[in-house]
Amino acid sequence: MIGFENLVLKIKDLISLADLITKRMKLYSLIVLAIVLASCQPADLVMDYSEYPVYHGTDLGLQLSSSATNFKIWAPSADEARLHLYETDLGGEAIRTLDLKKGENGTWSLEIPENLKGQYYTFQVSVEGQWLDEVPDPYVYAVGTNGQRGHIIDLEDTNPEGWNSDQRPPLNGFEDIIIYELHVRDVSMHPNSGISQKGKFLGLTESATKNAEGEKTGLDHIRELGVTHVHLLPSFDYRSIDESKLEENKFNWGYDPQHYNVPEGSYSTNPADGAVRIREFKQMVKSFHDAGIRVILDVVYNHTGATENSNFNQLVPGYYYRQDSLGGFSNASACGNETASERAMMRKFIVESVAFWAEEYHIDGFRFDLMGIHDIETMNAVSEKLRQIDPSIFVYGEGWTAGDSPLPDNKKALKKNTHLLDGVAAFTDDYRDALKGHVFTFDQKGFVSGESGLKESIKFGIVASTEHPQVNYNEVNYSDAPWAKSPLQTITYVSCHDNHTLWDRLMISAGEFSDSERKNMHKLALAMLLTSQGVSFLHAGVEMCRTKEGEENSFESPDSINRIDWSWKNKHKDVFEYTKALIQLRKQHPAFRMTSTEMIQQHLEFVETTDSNLLIYRLKDHANGDDWKEIFLAFNGNTSSRNIDLPKGDWRIAVTDQLVDLEGKTGLESSTYEVPASSALVLFSR
Repeated sequence: MIGFENLVLKIKDLISLADLITKRMKLYSLIVLAIVLASCQPADLVMDYSEYPVYHGTDLGLQLSSSATNFKIWAPSADEARLHLYETDLGGEAIRTLDLKKGENGTWSLEIPENLKGQYYTFQVSVEGQWLDEVPDPYVYAVGTNGQRGHIIDLEDTNPEGWNSDQRPPLNGFEDIIIYELHVRDVSMHPNSGISQKGKFLGLTESATKNAEGEKTGLDHIRELGVTHVHLLPSFDYRSIDESKLEENKFNWGYDPQHYNVPEGSYSTNPADGAVRIREFKQMVKSFHDAGIRVILDVVYNHTGATENSNFNQLVPGYYYRQDSLGGFSNASACGNETASERAMMRKFIVESVAFWAEEYHIDGFRFDLMGIHDIETMNAVSEKLRQIDPSIFVYGEGWTAGDSPLPDNKKALKKNTHLLDGVAAFTDDYRDALKGHVFTFDQKGFVSGESGLKESIKFGIVASTEHPQVNYNEVNYSDAPWAKSPLQTITYVSCHDNHTLWDRLMISAGEFSDSERKNMHKLALAMLLTSQGVSFLHAGVEMCRTKEGEENSFESPDSINRIDWSWKNKHKDVFEYTKALIQLRKQHPAFRMTSTEMIQQHLEFVETTDSNLLIYRLKDHANGDDWKEIFLAFNGNTSSRNIDLPKGDWRIAVTDQLVDLEGKTGLESSTYEVPASSALVLFSR
């Protein structure tokens, strides 16, 4: 027999031998893997999803009737699929777990001959023998707290009083649109908002709210300003806010999608009940509609907040995302992943999702975040589908990406490819940065703050990125050619939720000037924006010199930085009244809202000047049927006044640095006019 000590030694020897063998096997494996990788082309490492079946039905997700509850998911790579039913939105064990049956074209379904209204549910699939996480399906339209489980509800129960008679406010054409971009929380969170439902959808339904000085706030303020559309920052269900701890008052812009077809729970009065957030969102939409204002939803289909653990990836691993050359997640969103809109079932999901919001929630428009990540065919399919529902629904987006993508540029919905898009508009960063300076070079000035050399970029912005014989495209800051087929494809703006507010940017880049001088620059930017061709876009609060205390990226800054301080309306009442009057000027005079490139070429004529910071042009011959025969505009970006020669005519003053006079009560007898520093002049003759 072997002694104990010898036995121990033998065991140690065996362990050492096993360890050596394991290390060598690992080494051999790595060598083999390296040889395999070296022999592969990059494309060989990316899985081919083109063989996945496509399901063309419209019944994915939950279907509820009085006598049955039907579930269907698309999971072609699954070996098995099952449904878990729960009594509560969080915690507890499943009260039932049921197998789904495999169907056609990658689907799995289950019909339960009961009305299960009130219960919660998740799906779970097994892929290659491995059970993945429980998740709601991508088509889920009602969830409980933090979106962990779907909620079985009847959508008819979520309709507020009068919902079935709700109507989209009248809109003659896209040229009439004036957009006001805001975050749901920002409007109501300040103590001086006068709004009781702070940070909620319902806060935007309250009327007759006022600040301490008696000025209108919230919904009434927006109506008073005169915009036509409110653009809501992401209001679908997103990941970054813990809905079980709303007392912490956390803030986020919401660009981390969790459930695309569900309203955000933190903006509701009860995130646990899936019906409540839906009903309150609809109440908000109806309140805007009743006030004559349309509603645009900011949508973020270009990426998901989670990657490996997203609903998409837990049901069909890999399919919904683009892969890089090594088979990993590509990342043009700079958020960890990018969706593959060119794949049939992702395209189908995006198109059906916007249609759901348009029909179920009466949404009037969609702003696509990082639209350049999406392919052109998908964006055109979105536009076509929405036109079938209502041709007045407006679609626009950011014509760029945040990083490289494997999708070729000629297939991307980039700004330079806007002419290939049908009924879809893009933001003009060309004009934005020409007006105030390069967005990421914080101390750089723009035209309104005295920077020279930007005249051609300004002209390019005024004609809304269209082709015009008097624009020298070789001198435009970013675009060397016109990219919009018509002015209606250009969103003309100077600031938005991203980056500094206009007021903060001027504080940083023009800090050597006084507040009153910077206020003139601010007003000049607004005057140029609201008299330019294209679709006008305003950042909420710009009409009262909104500040975020110099914060450039406030996506998760506290309410103290992001909220609107309604005392600004009193402090900068002159800017509010000026902006309000400019909006009325734009609404009353179609010359500022021409509908085609040809019309702009015929009626808009730039006047040559040798001063690089003085831009003059005419809108002539009753442009677009305007009752003003000729409009003469001069923008002085210099920090000192400039004398200009006026054409012969009976000129009336419509806009100066101090006023907007829609009636033109004051005439000009002189043939010259002194345009003050950093100011606009608009004259007209009948």
